[in-house]
Amino acid sequence: MSTEFEKLVDVVAKLRSPEGCPWDREQTHRSILPCLLDEAYEFFEAVDANSTSMMQEELGDLLLQVVLHAQMASERSEFTVEEVAATISEKLVRRHPHVFGDVKVADSREVIKNWEAIKSREKGKESRKSSLDGVPAALPALFRAEKIQNRAARVGFDWPDVSPVLEKVEEEFLEFKEAIQSGDLENAVLELGDILFALANVARHKNISAEDALRRATAKFERRFRYVEDTITSQGKQMRSTSLEEMDRIWEESKKKVG
Repeated sequence: MSTEFEKLVDVVAKLRSPEGCPWDREQTHRSILPCLLDEAYEFFEAVDANSTSMMQEELGDLLLQVVLHAQMASERSEFTVEEVAATISEKLVRRHPHVFGDVKVADSREVIKNWEAIKSREKGKESRKSSLDGVPAALPALFRAEKIQNRAARVGFDWPDVSPVLEKVEEEFLEFKEAIQSGDLENAVLELGDILFALANVARHKNISAEDALRRATAKFERRFRYVEDTITSQGKQMRSTSLEEMDRIWEESKKKVG
């Protein structure tokens, strides 16, 4: 391990020691799970901002979570951070025989095919009966939809191109519209889910991340909405007392000012 990484491991061990921090000592794998998610999403934001300084900082925060979990396990003689590193190194070498062995591949498609074949033979994976087994249920819904669709596609259950997938989106939208118009809200929920699932499939076919696309759309809405708020506030007015027509006019203006 590098000197700086060793220092980080020592710092975390000190924080968890009897002479360390009361808060850090109280934490468990379960209690700090939200921190892992928070830091991962903050790294997403750093990448979106194209800020190398932010990326460096957020990767450090993510690394802290890994070391913390490993330290907790080490205290119970379960595994160490060195064993964590060794496990992933061994896995990477094992799953890349075209780099560390004599296997030949023509392109990335063959890499993925070999990866899945090797993965299926690994210890602990032999009990999986479905190609969809192992996709975490806790993933964000759109991201999980993409992973499920990818798993199905890898065994041949997929449209040959995007055209029929787009037709499926149109079909699902009509069914959703009919459910709304008929007042059948329970069915509308199901149909809306089908639309989102179909759109995620379109995105997958075009190598677009549906999760990332929605994050960007939400961020764009935030920028424009804040512009509307700030503009109305600067005029000495309140949102609630401003007409929809006026807000819409400022909204159109925001597209030019903040993107």
